[in-house]
Amino acid sequence: MSIRVVFMGSPDFALPTLAALEKHYSVVGVITQPDRPAGRGRVLTSPPVKQLAVQLGIAVIQPAKLREPAAQEALKAWAPDLIVVAAFGQILRASVLELPRYGCVNVHASLLPRWRGAAPIQAAILHGDAETGVTIMKMDAGIDTGAILSQRALSIRPEDTAGSLSSRLAEEGANLLVETLPGYLAGGLTPIAQDETRATYASMLTKEQGELDFSKPAEALERQVRAFQPWPGAYAFFQGEMLKVLRAHVDGSVAVPSQRSIIQNLPAVGTTSGWLVLDEVQPAGKRPMSGDVFLRGARQWTSLA
Repeated sequence: MSIRVVFMGSPDFALPTLAALEKHYSVVGVITQPDRPAGRGRVLTSPPVKQLAVQLGIAVIQPAKLREPAAQEALKAWAPDLIVVAAFGQILRASVLELPRYGCVNVHASLLPRWRGAAPIQAAILHGDAETGVTIMKMDAGIDTGAILSQRALSIRPEDTAGSLSSRLAEEGANLLVETLPGYLAGGLTPIAQDETRATYASMLTKEQGELDFSKPAEALERQVRAFQPWPGAYAFFQGEMLKVLRAHVDGSVAVPSQRSIIQNLPAVGTTSGWLVLDEVQPAGKRPMSGDVFLRGARQWTSLA
């Protein structure tokens, strides 16, 4: 079947979906977020999806808001039969949802209705879920509330960070999409309404949420470290400066909350249930380093000051 597809997405998560679509369908246009400053030098940088679209020779527009007249005109000119969305970052209005004859299909990184919203991957790790997955959904006017076309579960590994889990889910989402679309486009799939009684929501993260609260159990903080890696990052404060915690593990021995110690030559902080042992950290203004290397320059680690 020859159909015209417009793709909407922005970050790395969306790349496998765009690449898979381009192999199987006619992708006539891509809509992504505007270029933004990134890195220490604040260099204006294109979203990953734009970079791939340019490589593939696909037309790209980058409206700050999809409702802008120029964006609406470009979208109508592309005359899509189907719009596919993956981590786009903007809400689609009814005028867009109703434009393609096959509607808009979303690749979402959770087993809906669990973890609707902006940060489903982080939420799954943070809350200790044993599994998550990807959902192919027929979009409606709500936030991740549309009917389900297909789903695939994926186990969360003990060592998974948001980054590593996102990479696996991105590939699974792309594969599931190309498996699902033929049946959907042929009218052979019946969308299944979500069970609203099971819905949970994963709101957008902020940098402030990365601060580790040692009045919580060590198991919860270890999940926070993994859930917030690579962004927004988990951190604590040592001698008035931010100390990013990149990797950590739990020691279950009795601890005093917020007390600093050394366990197996690694820095550790007490919690309400065990110790959070810091395997890899990044002091302010320095590069990431192992916990034992950090201790060589942090001789005051176990002092009360």
